[in-house]
This record gives sequence, structure tokens and C-alpha cells, in this order.
Amino acid sequence: VGISDYAQDQLGDIVFVEMPEPGDEFGQGEEFGSLESVKAVSEIYLPLSGEIVEINEALVDNPELVNQDPYGGWIVRIRPRDTGELDTLLTVDDYLDMLNG
Repeated sequence: VGISDYAQDQLGDIVFVEMPEPGDEFGQGEEFGSLESVKAVSEIYLPLSGEIVEINEALVDNPELVNQDPYGGWIVRIRPRDTGELDTLLTVDDYLDMLNG
């Protein structure tokens, strides 16, 4: 789980990433952390219900990795609780339509 290129661009330079602990569980759409940038603090939400199985430790000392590679600079890895929730996620085209809407 991470953020989109559009989101990191809107936030500006990320200076801190608040992440949960492995083993924490969240429901779909629940806040699981936050990103602090030079512009603002923004909450981040889990797209699927599940358990946090790993956090990206590299972001502790290098939060700017989110800006450098938002799709490779993941924040957490989860074990989904309900794979049926995958059907509720936006496709790339739907996301782009929403942004351009």
C-alpha cells in the first residue's frame, strides 16, 4: 500500500511518514497513518481491510522515497481480510477520470 504519483505531487516534499505496527488491523477505508510534507499533514487510508504484516523501514530515515518512487516506495504491506473488497477499488482509468472530473 502506498500513494499515487498525483498524491505525492500534491503533497510536495515528504518529510515524515507515520506508520502503524505490524500486527495492527484496520478496516477498509480506515486511517492507518499519515504523511507530513512541507505543505501539510495528510492522513492515509487502507484500501482493503486487513492486517499490517510489514512496514517500509526505509521510510523512517528516508521519507522522501515516497516522492522519488511513489509506486515502488510502498508504505505498508497487508494481509487482506476480504479479497472481495478488491472489486471495490478504482481502476487506473477510473482514478484518472476522477482526477480530471
